[in-house]
Order: sequence, then C-alpha cells, then structure tokens
Amino acid sequence: MAHNHMIEILDLDAEVLHEYHHDLITWVGREAADRPRVIDLGAGSGTGSLSLARELPGSRVTAVDVSPEMLAHLRTRAEAAGLGDRIGTVEADLDQPWPDFGPADVIWAASSMHHMADPARALASAHAALRPGGLLVIAELNSFPRFLTGTADAALEDLVQTEGDKLRHEAGLHFHENWGEQITRAGFTGVTERHFDIALKPPAATTARYAEVSLARMRHQLEDRLSPADLAAFDRLVTGLPARDDLTVRTERTVWLARR
Repeated sequence: MAHNHMIEILDLDAEVLHEYHHDLITWVGREAADRPRVIDLGAGSGTGSLSLARELPGSRVTAVDVSPEMLAHLRTRAEAAGLGDRIGTVEADLDQPWPDFGPADVIWAASSMHHMADPARALASAHAALRPGGLLVIAELNSFPRFLTGTADAALEDLVQTEGDKLRHEAGLHFHENWGEQITRAGFTGVTERHFDIALKPPAATTARYAEVSLARMRHQLEDRLSPADLAAFDRLVTGLPARDDLTVRTERTVWLARR
C-alpha cells in the first residue's frame, strides 16, 4: 500500500508540474547524443524514463530502481505508451556495487541522488558508467510542494513542512547538498546549473488530489512528532482539501547538467 501511495504521488507530480517536466526534458534532449543509451537512476514510477524515450528518438532506456512494485508499474506504463521495446528495467540497490549497465550516453537522476547513502560513491559510479562526452543530469528538490500559501492554513502547513525537513535531516537524506561541487569533485566537466521556481495558481488540474496525497503522506510520517492538537487540525485540513478551490502549488527544483 505504501508503494501504491508513493506511485500516485509521483504520477501526480508529473501531471501537475508538467510544464517543468517538459522544459527539463526538452533541455536534456538538446544536449544528448543521437540515439543515446540512457540509464534512469531511481526511476520511480517512470516519468523520466517515458519522457526521455519520447523526446530522444532511437534511444534505449534502462530504468533502475530498488522497488519491484515501482518497476512493475513502470513497465505497465511503458507498454501502454507503446515504448515497451525501448525501456528495460533493472532491480538494483544503488547503494551497493552497481550492475554492469554497459556504456551509457546519458545518466538521469531525478529526485534520487538525495536518497544515496554515499553520493560521492554514486557519482563516481555514474562517471565510470558514462562514455567520454556522456551527459549527467541531476534534478533535485529545493523544497517540497506547498499548497496553502496565502490562506488561513499556511501556518499549519509551515509547521508540518518544518518538522518534515527535520525528519529528513535526521534520516540522513542528502537534501540541500551543493551538487555542483560534488559533480565537479567526481571528475565531471562543463557543469551547468538551472533553477526552476514553480508557482501554479488555482485552479490547477488535479491539484487537490496532489495536495491530499502529499500532505496525507507527511501526516503519517510525522504522527509521533506533532502534538495531538496539531494532528487533529491537520487531519481536518487534509479531509477538507478535495472541496477547496484556493490551492496553489509552490516548489523549487534545481537541475545540473555535466559531461564526462
């Protein structure tokens, strides 16, 4: 069930933030080699794999994830899109020695590097897996989406987001890393950084469901960290989200491109 919940969040993220994803994929498409071999690290529900396969004619994508449920969902999406023959999957824990993926032209890591136990080791593995001149793409979250900015519930959302940041820090997740420096240290060159400041006004398609599943997941994670009164208020907030028409989406993403 937890995997199904996360799959829905990832699919909704792609749908609601479609302009950001389109801009990013188009940018990568301009920089990638012709008919590239692509490795999608931490492929999740498959948004990156499918978008790259569509954007890069003749490409072949290897989607890598530790979750068999995610990979099964990804394969179903690829078949439905007519891309099953160009997208393969590999179940692997990227904190362990990597399988031999064969030489790659593009390595794509969207919201996955912060999960690595040792990012420096992962970047070294990525450098070794790329052909000379190959492209590394790292896309990371600067902030998780906020939906209630400017409303009477903004302070409660701020509290939840602050506690979520503390929880992620305590768990050792690598948010707010200087990925540009890490990439350069790993031997990559030509590092380019681009910031995306996303602010979607209401009404936005499927925003209410995106907010509902995102905040419900945070509520589950923070059950032992919020007071009973705050939990009760947050439960009322989440329950009322589907009926609201004042939800916005505000988040920030940063993307780095570099060459081997």
